[in-house]
Amino acid sequence: MVSPWHARHPRTPEVGPLAGHADVVVVGAGLTGLTTALLLARAGRAVTVIEARQLGAGTTGGSTAKVSVLQGTRLSSIARKQPHDLVQAYADANLEGQAWLRRFCDDHGVEVEQRDAYTFAWSGHGADQVREEVRVARSVGLPVTWVDDPGLPFATAGAAHLPDQAQVDPIGVLEALAAEAERHGVRLVEGHRVQSVDGRRPLRVRSDLGEMTADVVVLATGMPILDRGGFFARMTAQRSYGLALRTDGPAVPAMYLSADEPSRSLRDGDGGSALLVGGAGHPTGRAASPAEHLQALREWTAEHYPDAEETHAWSAQDYVPARELPFAGPIVPGQGRLLVTGGYAKWGMTNAVAAALAITGRLTGGHQTWARAFAPWRHELRGAPSAVGTNVEVGARLVGGWVRPLLAGSPELEEGDGVVRYDGVGTPVARSRVGGVEESVSAVCTHLGGVVRWNDAERSWDCPLHGSRFAVDGAVLEGAATCGLTRKQ
Repeated sequence: MVSPWHARHPRTPEVGPLAGHADVVVVGAGLTGLTTALLLARAGRAVTVIEARQLGAGTTGGSTAKVSVLQGTRLSSIARKQPHDLVQAYADANLEGQAWLRRFCDDHGVEVEQRDAYTFAWSGHGADQVREEVRVARSVGLPVTWVDDPGLPFATAGAAHLPDQAQVDPIGVLEALAAEAERHGVRLVEGHRVQSVDGRRPLRVRSDLGEMTADVVVLATGMPILDRGGFFARMTAQRSYGLALRTDGPAVPAMYLSADEPSRSLRDGDGGSALLVGGAGHPTGRAASPAEHLQALREWTAEHYPDAEETHAWSAQDYVPARELPFAGPIVPGQGRLLVTGGYAKWGMTNAVAAALAITGRLTGGHQTWARAFAPWRHELRGAPSAVGTNVEVGARLVGGWVRPLLAGSPELEEGDGVVRYDGVGTPVARSRVGGVEESVSAVCTHLGGVVRWNDAERSWDCPLHGSRFAVDGAVLEGAATCGLTRKQ
């Protein structure tokens, strides 16, 4: 499974050495990491970006890349947990992130397609949600209006409308950011998975292939790869799916997202000759069959766009914070030299840039009044009930994961199958057959000991606790884990 963005911009990184010292090390070469690196380099800092796989390999490269401040029902979701001044600060932050990204793209020849944005409802209940989003959006100064007909080829119950938003090719944006950052002296090191950050002055950054030191480290990895701060317990990992389809003409005139279930995202691409459909999401590692979610998306698309021809299918992982607000700041209070970002709840094209601006302002003495919405150690109490509920479920998943293999049989593996069972040893083993090759690895996630589950859509092992994902040979793909699953004979 590969996104159209990665297909359009193939990249084979050369794994270079990791050594020396930098003023700032940024971990992660997505939109947050590269924007942070560029901003700090412009401010005169010596910056190294370390990426575990390749530029855009994570959430940014799987995004539908809507650069919008109408974000489904995000504002009203925040308003249910946070006071109005923080809803206002969040909206201001996203406006600032959107404006910065559009200016950068204009200045560097990256195509930006202007589109209106709609949040539509399937049902009367959904319409109530959308009307509440209109109310909250207007209370923070956004010119969002209600429309009865959003112009879609299927029945809806009305929509919220915000004009003059944008959509981009996210890998094209990252390539331009990387090129501009390198012109300012940033060093991009791909193929190194950072496994630890320790020490005090300087900080020592260790990867699976080397180490270096830095005065400041910024973890721009979505889910922080260090457990200090317990961010893994304050967010839920979500996987969602996307389809790109070839069309005879413009399939949709704008960008769309449903407020209620089934969740569906729509936008065009390639100047109107492609349709992008997203949705069918679920918490990572908790679906019995991710392939069935992807198939449901395909069936829905075929029903409503029968003449469209699928060209790509892909998935992405996002992290939804219990407090509803993203974060950008110290990993623990008072530790201003080790910073984290994340919690964008599927709206990273604006939030990632805002987080980078907030981090840069913190390190260079700048000040943005809206940055208080991103403070990692404020506003947590209002998200506490959701966090408690999430972690109760995590506990149940932890216990259930160790029990389930006891109930499993010992089937012969067919192509594309994966199964977890006890093979006469003390811990469960994950066995798979992909490409005619059988692999056996430990089924115990190296993050906090959850038992992984087979992802039949992507041929991976996914942890239902906090969303760490592993390849069939045990290599880390993404999430909080920094070490792979041990291979078994």
